[in-house]
Amino acid sequence: MSRIGFIGLGNMGGPMVRNLIKAGHSLKVFDLSEEAMNFVVQSGAKAAKSVKEAASGVEFVISMLPVGVNVKEVFMNDGVIAAADKGTILIDSSTIDVETAQAAYEAAKVAGFDMIDAPVSGGVTGADAGTLTFMCGGDKNTFEKAKPILQCMGKNIIHCGNAGLGQVTKICNNMLAGINALAASEAMVMGERLGVSRQTLYDVISTSTGRSYIFENSNPMSGVCTNSPANNDFKPGFMAKLMLKDLRLSQAAAQSASTSTPLGAVATAAFQQLIENGHGDADTSSIIKVIDPQLK
Repeated sequence: MSRIGFIGLGNMGGPMVRNLIKAGHSLKVFDLSEEAMNFVVQSGAKAAKSVKEAASGVEFVISMLPVGVNVKEVFMNDGVIAAADKGTILIDSSTIDVETAQAAYEAAKVAGFDMIDAPVSGGVTGADAGTLTFMCGGDKNTFEKAKPILQCMGKNIIHCGNAGLGQVTKICNNMLAGINALAASEAMVMGERLGVSRQTLYDVISTSTGRSYIFENSNPMSGVCTNSPANNDFKPGFMAKLMLKDLRLSQAAAQSASTSTPLGAVATAAFQQLIENGHGDADTSSIIKVIDPQLK
């Protein structure tokens, strides 16, 4: 079994650490939140006092951080790269901008380390269950070395290409998920207002050409499917403010690629409105509140 340093123990990182411990790996962890640290220490992890301590004396370093600035601080500013032992494999599972992912990769390479970007899809449910999808960018040989570790936390481990292309794949996926959440909300509200019951709408669309994973599993109307956050007052799941972050990343990436994403732009504006209305900590499916603020 491997020695692993893990940095970032939030809603996703904590469950990921627990699954690595269940698989028999030795974990040394760090987070700015003492509460988050205590949560995984109770599961068998060893607490580190700093990023550098978490990154030293291990074979793999995994990070799960909120934004690109955090990744730069953790890896490049007298952090992981400065402290890690020779031969340590670096894995960043944060969802960040492509440019930062590539910059971290280049900094690691110059220092003699192998690194991959490996953002995830599957949300907190997938992190708990160990069924995440990892979208990996970087050298194929490094990917193969990291794959057995990632398989302890996910069931779909995919090499997407060179450094940064895991992030590109994740951004494309989440842009589509945000669009689908908004589109599902529009269809459900319109159909119900015109007299079709929400259950009938769900039963028909979920078996027809309008179906999507979001529509079937996170339908924005309560009472139509078993596991939707709409049934539990939109408790996340994947928070709307995180979806907005990813949608903004998609728009920045689209601009850099000189490609048009009109639906992505509309979804970004809609989620911005949702957050401004005070629903940032609610599940992504709460986007229906922009379409029908009085929805019951």
